[in-house]
Amino acid sequence: MPGATAPRTAATAPGRPAGAPGPARTGRGAAVVPPLAVLAGVVAAFGWVAAVDPNEPGHYPACPLLRWTGVHCPGCGGLRSAHAVAHGDLVTALHANALAVLAYAGFAAFLAVWLVRAATGRPLELRPRPVHVWSLAALALLFTVVRNTPLGRGLVP
Repeated sequence: MPGATAPRTAATAPGRPAGAPGPARTGRGAAVVPPLAVLAGVVAAFGWVAAVDPNEPGHYPACPLLRWTGVHCPGCGGLRSAHAVAHGDLVTALHANALAVLAYAGFAAFLAVWLVRAATGRPLELRPRPVHVWSLAALALLFTVVRNTPLGRGLVP
């Protein structure tokens, strides 16, 4: 038809030479890279802790809060717990730091959801409400208080 112009494509857009490649498309393959990178980091960290036993003195620094005050923080025993989890010993892991075991499980679930959503092309929106953040902080505080009283003697690593 006289006077009609061809539709513009990425290759024929103004300022782009004919035959030049268009903008790169990012597919689902690129979306799974961040969760896979985090997974690789977690596997590497757990692999390191599995190989280098935190129960042997001198491998890791001591908890400064425990050293200077005698108070077990919510993270005390976390490396020993991770070591036990890496070796499949859940009972020892729970005794070393039950809160850490719950955190490992929660993070594993989060990572699985992130990976599935990335693989299916759905974005992951993480918008915790203040009540969720405060609840987690209260749980950590309660765990810390209980494990430093005679009632929580079984929670001390």
